[in-house]
Amino acid sequence: MSGPPRPVPARAVRTTTVVERSRFVCTLRPVADEAAAEAVVAGVRREFPDARHHCTAAVLGDDGSLRRSSDDGEPAGTAGAPMLGALEGAGVTGVVAVVSRWFGGTLLGTGGLVRAYGGAVSGALEEAGLAPRRWVDLVAVHAGPADAGRVEAELRRRHDVEDVVWCGDGWRAVLVLPPGADAAAELAAAGLPATATPLGRAVRPVRG
Repeated sequence: MSGPPRPVPARAVRTTTVVERSRFVCTLRPVADEAAAEAVVAGVRREFPDARHHCTAAVLGDDGSLRRSSDDGEPAGTAGAPMLGALEGAGVTGVVAVVSRWFGGTLLGTGGLVRAYGGAVSGALEEAGLAPRRWVDLVAVHAGPADAGRVEAELRRRHDVEDVVWCGDGWRAVLVLPPGADAAAELAAAGLPATATPLGRAVRPVRG
């Protein structure tokens, strides 16, 4: 873990730009994985079957290590690469961009296409905004029936609590802690009769 995880788009957006009568519609959406990105691309193709091109770029993974792009019939390097460059330049991940183009009758040339496709994604990113994220440690916590209510109330007062389950043997949940925090020591210091089992590191949105 080095530095904060990459931000993700704050929301899905769709923007339209016109260059020399060619129309460029950028669909930009946050996605969790490659399958979700492919589903977005397929959905845009179905929505706009009359567009001449559906060029794509995606950056995925907490560290942005998975990158995909496609020129979809435009001259090589004039669409997917500048779109991916715009995403990389923003330092974002968990995102797919699809730029659908309707030809306006005027050839834009290599430089014009690069500027149009890259600019479409940059404009969409600006409108979407970025949501920062943070590293956290996840810990499974269990408390018996007699103590469950007090344990839950105290932990909710101190931290984010996820995946709460009430069952026959008490209360189970996942506690979200700052990296390196000692959950067992915190429970003991607070006098909370509960067990803590580390689950590993993850990313969560920055709150507030």
